[in-house]
Amino acid sequence: MTHTFRPSVTVAAIIERDGRFLLIEEETSDGIRLNQPAGHLDPLESLEQAVIREALEETAHEFIPEALVGMYMSRYHSKSRGTDVTYLRFTFCGKAGKSFDQPLDEGILRTLWMTRDEIAASQDRHRSPIVLKCVDDYLAGKRTPLNLLYTDHSVFEGGI
Repeated sequence: MTHTFRPSVTVAAIIERDGRFLLIEEETSDGIRLNQPAGHLDPLESLEQAVIREALEETAHEFIPEALVGMYMSRYHSKSRGTDVTYLRFTFCGKAGKSFDQPLDEGILRTLWMTRDEIAASQDRHRSPIVLKCVDDYLAGKRTPLNLLYTDHSVFEGGI
């Protein structure tokens, strides 16, 4: 039987305030890493719903998506499992809304506001090789309207 290639779909949030970007510091199998608020697309949700949920879970901040910055592919090799995973990441930009008094998602140690230069200086700690690329694309003004994305109602019907 032939294996069907299925990349893992993830979402990420670029949130900028006064020249600083909201990042999370998280514990991973490769040690403590920095990332945008990000995570996997879950069943029964749109990409926009996923990024709103992930940002809230990881930062305790409401996220209001305004545009799609880009779609990115990267591959990760897990040394501990000896496997490769290809990620297809949809990165959104938007504003942070209300903050909530709630615990951060499991594995998230803290949130940080960092400048682009601070992010660039910490590349050895990035969770993904595209963390800085997403910030640079955002700063370069790359934006696609959210209406480019369409989620058919069948996604929400639970036929999984």
